Amino acid sequence: MKEIAGKTFKVVIVGSGPAGLTAALYAARADLEPIVFEGPEPGGQLMTTTDVENYPGYPDGVLGPQMMDDFRKQAQRFGADCRYGYVTNIEFDKRPYKVTVDDEVDVYAKTIIIATGAEAKWLHLESEQKLRGKGVSACATCDGAFFRNQHVVVVGGGDTAMEEATFLTKFASKVTVIHRRDELRASKVMQKRALNDKKIEFIWDSELIEVLGEQVVEGVKVRNRKTGEITKLDDVTGVFIAIGHKPNTELFKGVLTMDDVGYIQTKGQSTYTDLPGIFASGDAMDPIYRQAVTAAGTGCRAAIDAERYLAEQVEEKEEEVAGQKV
Repeated sequence: MKEIAGKTFKVVIVGSGPAGLTAALYAARADLEPIVFEGPEPGGQLMTTTDVENYPGYPDGVLGPQMMDDFRKQAQRFGADCRYGYVTNIEFDKRPYKVTVDDEVDVYAKTIIIATGAEAKWLHLESEQKLRGKGVSACATCDGAFFRNQHVVVVGGGDTAMEEATFLTKFASKVTVIHRRDELRASKVMQKRALNDKKIEFIWDSELIEVLGEQVVEGVKVRNRKTGEITKLDDVTGVFIAIGHKPNTELFKGVLTMDDVGYIQTKGQSTYTDLPGIFASGDAMDPIYRQAVTAAGTGCRAAIDAERYLAEQVEEKEEEVAGQKV
């Protein structure tokens, strides 16, 4: 890492999920010589995903880690420099931007593409973590089709939980929603849709306390928060945690415009942020879709936006020089 200290890069990409590595691919093909700092979880959320069956180009499905390795190799083929490293600070007050990696190495960036992603909120149960990707998921759109004609549970009571539960009824024979309170927090429209669905049942005033199974989900234990009674559901094969997501955007708080949750807001249909030369992509700016393919699409857009921005800077400098000569 020390060999790059003090260097100035045309494009610095922060994060290495589908958005970051797609941005690296496009930037590299545009001869922008991007450097990618892969962050604390190289490959992003897909590194904990087993089978990915909804990404174009993989007709037989693919393991999440394998897919991200394919992304990385393709970007590297065109010259992207992908490195283990965690961006710990960025100085936003002057350009080129000073980027500090692992609290010890400083590099400079003419443009920065943010691809830090987001992470699902978990219950932090030991059994939940053990079976992540083995029946425990935080994405019904990603994994719902694996549970055809099976009984699954959804944990949560907000819009995300109701969306997940309703979506899962396309595949599951039964969906049980476990909620800590005696009424839902979801919008009225989402509540009505879920409450009127015959496939969805509710366990109120309760919390998931254990996911059963060694290699795959084989049931759950639920505790009533008012009575303390513990109920065991033996026929459950899938658990969907739907208590929200948290974008990994702490580094940019107070600097870039964000929504109430922390998702970076961009200008119009572009990936431009408030600051010149800084672009946002992937789940760090997408509170709605949160899919690998949509993240990759925004990574492509960010790289193209960065390329155009750099070209405009060159043109402005050339015009300035020409004006001085006149």
